[in-house]
Amino acid sequence: MLKTNDPSLHSWIQISPECHFPIQNLPFGIFQAPDRDARVGVAIGDYVLDVYVLTQHRLFDMLDIVDPTVFHRPYLNDFMALGRDIWRQVRGRISELLRNDNPEIRDNRSLMAECLLKQKEVQMLMPVRVPNYTDFYSSIEHATNVGTMFRDPANALLPNWKHLPVGYHGRASSIIPSGMPVRRPKGQAKPADADAPTFGPTKQLDFELEVAFITGQPTQLGTSLTTKEAEEYIFGLVLFNDWSARDIQAWEYVPLGPFLAKNFASSVSPWVVTLDALEPFRVPGPVQDPKVLPYLEFEGNKNLDINLEVTLQSPTLPQEQVICRSNYKHLYWNMNQQLAHHTVNGCNIEVGDMYASGTISGPTPDSYGSMLELTWRGTKPLQLPDGSERKFLHDGDVVTMRGYAERNGVRIGFGEVRAEILPAL
Repeated sequence: MLKTNDPSLHSWIQISPECHFPIQNLPFGIFQAPDRDARVGVAIGDYVLDVYVLTQHRLFDMLDIVDPTVFHRPYLNDFMALGRDIWRQVRGRISELLRNDNPEIRDNRSLMAECLLKQKEVQMLMPVRVPNYTDFYSSIEHATNVGTMFRDPANALLPNWKHLPVGYHGRASSIIPSGMPVRRPKGQAKPADADAPTFGPTKQLDFELEVAFITGQPTQLGTSLTTKEAEEYIFGLVLFNDWSARDIQAWEYVPLGPFLAKNFASSVSPWVVTLDALEPFRVPGPVQDPKVLPYLEFEGNKNLDINLEVTLQSPTLPQEQVICRSNYKHLYWNMNQQLAHHTVNGCNIEVGDMYASGTISGPTPDSYGSMLELTWRGTKPLQLPDGSERKFLHDGDVVTMRGYAERNGVRIGFGEVRAEILPAL
């Protein structure tokens, strides 16, 4: 077990048991405050720790960091590019500084005031610059539900699905941070009873509950990664809402897959939870049958037990309503297999690349990770406490996703990814 994950560790900062950011977590993000420009921060309790300030006070001098200004940049990319050994050194040193028995910051009131800011008083930005984005389709429950709805229930999965992690390359430029509103997209749709398509705002706007991992190291074109090597390249994970326009998608996806139905927006949570912080929550994944090809074989537990939740709020529904509870552990294809498959043909990866899981649905109706499934393509509308119903999302709706892993009294959380839907222009 990594020393930073020890459940007995406590910080001199008061942190409630329900908080997503105990000393065992220490996720990285980019924040901006009224008195300072965008830079790297670490979440601890209700605070943001300004990492660049620590370097200015020479608290990182013992680390192998040649250029401390990597923490004074508007993205995490330059820090991630330093590699896994540096990631661990930095996280380890921050853990040491925040421990309840360490006086270096605790007993220095002026330093404490300079390096700790209340999360509610800062603005969180996109954590990484995303050069490339891939969306997988790795939940067997989700794939089965969609196949049942749109094809043959007896043959819901396409022939290739259990042999490789299906995915497509999405649009990196429209990935946005939590809190930024999403404009209802427009496009072509063709109702089943129509002779020709029509153009206008989507009538079937949907969310997709996903988790994405981020690579912090590049590879050369023509090289590939094994499932064992994958974790040396994965920096951490974020919550991911892959907004979808289902009516536009249904008309356009044959023969080349999603286009306008997906590229208008994807929302991510601001804190990147490191793979190291999630190490205690590894669990076995589903049994993969038939046996996968040798390059997709792996050893050990590669799935992660992360509780996921989606809530809906609207102008007529002031209180959040939980509409979905699922878990990342349900994924059929794990992130090691996803990255190994992605690179097996020699595709090079870059620092900051983002790889979303695909919709994470569980085995029960209340664990389905999209409105498409929760309402079964609109045939079973969600009944809300204010008397309204939802087949798909309305303008003014606010969708919030949260996630956390918990074991031995330690909760490692992601915070939330949240967005309001604005009317089409």
